[in-house]
Amino acid sequence: MIIWNLSSLRKKVTRMSQLIREYSPKQMEFIRNANHRFNIKTGATRSGKTFLDTAYMIPRRITERRGKSGLVVIMGVTKETIERNVLTPMREIYTSKLVGEINNANKCRLFGEMVYCLGAEKKSQISKIRGSSIKYLYGDEMADWSEEVFNLIPSRLDKPYSVLDGALNPAHKKHWLKAKFLDKRDIDLYEQRYTIDDNPFLDPLIVKNMKKEYRGTVFYDRYILGLWADAEGAIYKVFIENKEDFYIDYSKRHECFYIDGIPQELEYINIGIDWGGNKSGHAFVATGITKNFENVIILKSRWHAAQGTTPEDVCNWAVEFINEVERDYGQIDDIYADSAEQLLINLLEQKTKYAVRNSLKKPIVDRIRFTVALMAQRRLFLTRECETVADFFESALYDSKSDEDKRLDDGSYDQDSGDAWEYSIERLMSYIIRELIKLG
Repeated sequence: MIIWNLSSLRKKVTRMSQLIREYSPKQMEFIRNANHRFNIKTGATRSGKTFLDTAYMIPRRITERRGKSGLVVIMGVTKETIERNVLTPMREIYTSKLVGEINNANKCRLFGEMVYCLGAEKKSQISKIRGSSIKYLYGDEMADWSEEVFNLIPSRLDKPYSVLDGALNPAHKKHWLKAKFLDKRDIDLYEQRYTIDDNPFLDPLIVKNMKKEYRGTVFYDRYILGLWADAEGAIYKVFIENKEDFYIDYSKRHECFYIDGIPQELEYINIGIDWGGNKSGHAFVATGITKNFENVIILKSRWHAAQGTTPEDVCNWAVEFINEVERDYGQIDDIYADSAEQLLINLLEQKTKYAVRNSLKKPIVDRIRFTVALMAQRRLFLTRECETVADFFESALYDSKSDEDKRLDDGSYDQDSGDAWEYSIERLMSYIIRELIKLG
């Protein structure tokens, strides 16, 4: 292990952070003014908030407090997000000599200091440092933390030199962090807001495409303008306003789709299934993904009322749907079904040659963001055999009575087909998102 004396470590951090690049005016403003107990950057994604922290603020805060009493803590939604958002970027700048790996005790050596790396999604995480003083805490994605966890933090910052730096993308206007903390005026807080245009180092084409991707949605206000904004009204406005642009025909002669005159062969074919209750229905959706995860094509969808049906009826409908998809488009790769009905999953597996896997049921807001981005970049298409999914896209609304980004679920439209569509694609979302970023 390399041992650095404090003086040489500070000089190394300062020299390396200065060599990275020129900082933006907004970042320089934060460096000058972030001398409060709480220093929080809110605003647009890709605006340079976290980069400033990994390149300058975190190394500076840690080395300034080296040898002083108290713990250093980096807190994010999970340990995985801490590694991805904070440690990996720092390691690329300062190398693994100064930025270590998280060990089994949730600790990581940073700039000669042993640092706790804790997930903030559960109150139990804070028990690892219960009763301890914190001299420096860095908070990543703070709007996604548990309120219970955050409420335990201020009392731990009990040294004269204790500081919290944090960054986040804003959410809805009634979010607990905004209402109960950021909007208070009796705390030692420096808050700074970023828009995407505050990052002069971001490729203008990326900025242009991101604005296009989120236009007409609540995410434009949050991720482009950096505003706290409520989700309301129609969710998939891009589809509603340009419905005919999303339809595509399959060439049986050439066994492919054509997008802008370019043949597109399917690399994956997945089926999503949402089992219905008495007040809803059973939905089946088949989705195709083209080469390199570039385009997504909803191939076929069906919906059947659930009331008065037997498990045998439901599984027969599923088998019929599977056979149609296989006949029209070829071998199916995976089938994902609502994990709440294991009896139906087991029965379906007895009736078909395919294994049926449980759906992931990712958070609704993540599924919405994914679909909106695909639509905006014109990488999502439908055949004419997807009437139920098209109806879902036209009808889906945000729940105006909820403080969260929730879809209205009052039985007024076919949400089952929406869930089935998302189940068919959610395990490949991360791969498709990478392609969205690369091509966008």
